[in-house]
Amino acid sequence: MSKSVLVEENIATETLQNLSVVEGGSSDQGVAPTTHFTKELSPEWIGCLVGLCVLFVPMAMVMGTTNMISTLMKTAYALLLDTCFYIMAIAVVCGALGSLFTEFGVVAMLNKLITPLMKPLFGLPGAASVGAIATFLSDNPATCTFIHNRGFMRYFKRYQIPALVNFGTCFGIGMIVVGAVLGLSGTNGVDTIVPAGIGSLCAILGGVLSTRLLLIPCARKFGKEQDAVDAYEMDDDGVELPEGKRAIREGGVAMRAMSSLIDGGKDGVQLGLAIIPGVLIICTIVMMLSNGAGEGGVYTGAAYEGVYFLPWLAGKIDFIITPLFGFTHMEALSVVATSLASAGASMSLVAGLLQGGLLGAKDIAVLTAICFCWSGFLSTHVPMLDDLKGTEFTGFAIVTHLVGGLAAGVLANVICMLIGIA
Repeated sequence: MSKSVLVEENIATETLQNLSVVEGGSSDQGVAPTTHFTKELSPEWIGCLVGLCVLFVPMAMVMGTTNMISTLMKTAYALLLDTCFYIMAIAVVCGALGSLFTEFGVVAMLNKLITPLMKPLFGLPGAASVGAIATFLSDNPATCTFIHNRGFMRYFKRYQIPALVNFGTCFGIGMIVVGAVLGLSGTNGVDTIVPAGIGSLCAILGGVLSTRLLLIPCARKFGKEQDAVDAYEMDDDGVELPEGKRAIREGGVAMRAMSSLIDGGKDGVQLGLAIIPGVLIICTIVMMLSNGAGEGGVYTGAAYEGVYFLPWLAGKIDFIITPLFGFTHMEALSVVATSLASAGASMSLVAGLLQGGLLGAKDIAVLTAICFCWSGFLSTHVPMLDDLKGTEFTGFAIVTHLVGGLAAGVLANVICMLIGIA
């Protein structure tokens, strides 16, 4: 089976039609859930209560318990109406375009263009480009859907498979991130088109760094000669397409176009729904730690109030942060912190900060680079590595991807300074 056939079989028939992705989690087909057991009454309940007290008691002391609870609920509700539905709309449009591009061969053409770059840049075979496109159009775990396909895995060596966790993550939910940033162009007079391009390029380069770093311990453990098909269970039940052909829908051109748009839009709805928990839970807490009191410094229990902790903390280390990332305001750090667990939630913060005049074009480029590269990797790396049979590399994978995202942000800052973007 050729790479061209592999591309069409996987993307056209698996990724965009059947893949159910979960932002900040696993997909139904991508990462199989694993059941673990522990003692019915373990010391974990103590840590849980202590953790909640450490988080909420100081906020209640500053804001007042009633105001804190009111702000918590109203902020989550406001984020649902103002942000989540906006992101869902972007996901629907992007999903429809992705499905249309797949149906009429645009994705296959793009795959052929980027395939020659895989080995020199990422140290992976050209077939890895399938995973890059799949995760870009959906979410991080999409790259795991291919590891049981013999036609895909025959191009890989055993040591290269665990590195797919960093490789896939650096492209994960990329279309949504870029689409959200482009949709903000013109807000407060900030043009986001060029910054989005710079950030996307730097994110990919950060992924190159993190993938290459992860390949080092993988090669040390497995060597560079063992084939991947010898270590993974293959699924040979799929239909093998003829050489040089691709699967398409039934009907004429108009019917195929309409069906692909509708199916892709449905995938976008699923992704938009999956993003909601991450936005409402993570983003609400981060915003309460980032924002200050209401007008006149008085807490009223309104939405978007907070204790201003993260900017205060950032001010203590701004001598490090400012030279590296060049943020205009330290509130941008809330986006960085959120993107560790959820790219969708981080994009909602970008929209709010930009509307509040706290972000410039350079900030957008830096944040796009970091959010695009990280893609909420802390919430997906562990289950993805479990499916990729690389759990022993979990710690190294997390550290290397953390470094890759930070390097992407620094590089974006440097590029913006060189070309005069403020």
